[in-house]
Amino acid sequence: MCAPLGGTPADSTAPAASPYKLSGYADVYYRYNFQNPQEAPYNNLTSFTNSHNSFELGMISLKGEHTIGKVGLVADLGFGRRAEEFSYADDNTRFIIKQLYVTYAPTAKLKLTAGSWSTHVGYESVDPYLNRNYSMSYMFSYGPFFHTGVKADYQLTPKTTLMAGLANPTDLKSASAMPKVLIGQVGTSSADDKIKAYFNYQGGRQLDSLRLQQGDLVLTYAFSPQFSFSYNGTVQYRSERTETGWQKGTTWWGSAGYVNFDPATWLGLTLRGEYFSDRKNVLGFDSNIFEGTLSANLRKDNLTIIPELRIDSSQQGEGLFVNKAGTLHRSTVSGLLAAVYKF
Repeated sequence: MCAPLGGTPADSTAPAASPYKLSGYADVYYRYNFQNPQEAPYNNLTSFTNSHNSFELGMISLKGEHTIGKVGLVADLGFGRRAEEFSYADDNTRFIIKQLYVTYAPTAKLKLTAGSWSTHVGYESVDPYLNRNYSMSYMFSYGPFFHTGVKADYQLTPKTTLMAGLANPTDLKSASAMPKVLIGQVGTSSADDKIKAYFNYQGGRQLDSLRLQQGDLVLTYAFSPQFSFSYNGTVQYRSERTETGWQKGTTWWGSAGYVNFDPATWLGLTLRGEYFSDRKNVLGFDSNIFEGTLSANLRKDNLTIIPELRIDSSQQGEGLFVNKAGTLHRSTVSGLLAAVYKF
């Protein structure tokens, strides 16, 4: 098509899309447990907030992305204590590779990925700017953090995606001569995207002496731009092999609801209620646990301030929490103030 006389083609002055993208964040927090415990884990039984009456650095994260044509690269690096806990299976991990993977999209509907990436299982993320609560749920803390392997994502319909892959055992970036596990996901949404559902799976032999199967469901419903509800339910089955052979399997499971309300662009409120069952002592709790967390998100440009109040309560035994004197209690209350800056 010829341009009008004296003119230029319509897109000649449009800036070319950059194949490079750099993003990142940093987070800090202060946590106080009102029973004033004197020893770790300071009445904290979930990830990333194992402190009491202390100002703490979370993580500095830098994520670089490059895409050209049908191929791409993502390199996501983390520095700090949060990074160390995320990559707990590795040594010397205050500086970690959170994610590192390459992609190839042979068609518009199919994308292949190889490398290491954050898990698809569960509702919460290691990156605090993606969560509205700063402290983590039990389901996140004792489920997978990441997978290393290969996977394929396929766009079955405009609203439905499928994912299947083969990976190292959970949270291992290196697993020579070890079994591999299957991972999968089915994601779908309503025509108006107000309702979204994700059915997640990981399973197989994690070790020569351990089999693991986990099914996970995430549902979200946006009643309006200001009010939404999310649900996460998960169940994990484990079976161990001893000298007498494979033993009868046991399970732990959890269920959590998240109520999100944004009365203003600068203010968000989230209430999380979680019921976590390890009554069969798979993880060592030998108890059912309830936790309720109320968080506010105070936003100013790239900065989010998160004040938070949390109660944890164990349902069986003498209790999982301690006071200053070391006496066991069934319940504990914590207050937290966090700051997250994203760019």
